[in-house]
Amino acid sequence: MSHEDITLTVTFRGASHTVILPNHAPLSALHSRLELLTSVPPSFQKLIHRGKKIQHRQDDSDIEPTISQAGLHHGVKVQMLGSTVEELGQLNAADSAHQKKEQILRERALKPQVKLRSTGSSSTSSHQYRFHRVEPLTHLPRPETAMECLTTLSKDPAVLHVMQKHHFYVGLLTELAPHEHPGLLGLNVERGATIKLRIRLDTYDGFRPYLEVRRVLCHELAHNVWGEHDNNFKELNSQLNREVAEFEVAAGAGTHTLSDLRDTYQPSSNEEVEALIHVLGGTGLRDSDTMEDRRKRVLEAATARLRNEEELERSCGTSGPQKQSG
Repeated sequence: MSHEDITLTVTFRGASHTVILPNHAPLSALHSRLELLTSVPPSFQKLIHRGKKIQHRQDDSDIEPTISQAGLHHGVKVQMLGSTVEELGQLNAADSAHQKKEQILRERALKPQVKLRSTGSSSTSSHQYRFHRVEPLTHLPRPETAMECLTTLSKDPAVLHVMQKHHFYVGLLTELAPHEHPGLLGLNVERGATIKLRIRLDTYDGFRPYLEVRRVLCHELAHNVWGEHDNNFKELNSQLNREVAEFEVAAGAGTHTLSDLRDTYQPSSNEEVEALIHVLGGTGLRDSDTMEDRRKRVLEAATARLRNEEELERSCGTSGPQKQSG
């Protein structure tokens, strides 16, 4: 170190950094050195010395002061505040995601109430666009309970509604054995010839929540049209989940004849519990709730379920235009 060099000690989030620079070096040289040490961009660095703030100057028209002219001398201690590049990226990503979610909710809330087609079993579409066979794995424990779960899914009014609307045909609805297919939640074979769902817990001592399994079923139904998890698939998958929620709104408002859904649906999240209470007439229903309020609650619950779609895709079987997809 020459006699013209000065040594500064800069503390940042509990860590101390020693910086050696010529005393006639511009202040930007100090900011650049600190960026290398802390990943905080110069424009976001705030240096504090004896209560005085020293910030990066961005006005190129002014003559930049040297380190000594800024009041920093050999041996002084300086505290630095600021956000790193990674933190700024995370903040921007979180803000973007929040804005996107708010936009989705606003758009859905503004959509008019849909008129739903009848799902009566007497129509030709009801007979064709449905699950034609339901079979549990008889070599696993409690096959009768598995059969009941699969049968409930196959007769779910909201699921049947989207199947008839989109002309979905499923030859066989059956289950996936956890020990035989670890990591998979669902599998669609040959565009709806067979759909397999993980309905059991890994420990085989119980069954997964109904609404979670139904969400996987909607995911697999989308594979009747699109094999890969591309944007076309994601758009259809979101549409199916939205149409299921809209159907239940109409059912809760009495605009569609259904059995008591509270005996069938088992909410799998706090968001769904709140939404279904208000839509289906649970103990939390308020007389002041309008139809629009109820509709918004279920759409918010549907949005909450869609947050984990990326995780569901990772738990989905092999996909491809000519392969079995899931």
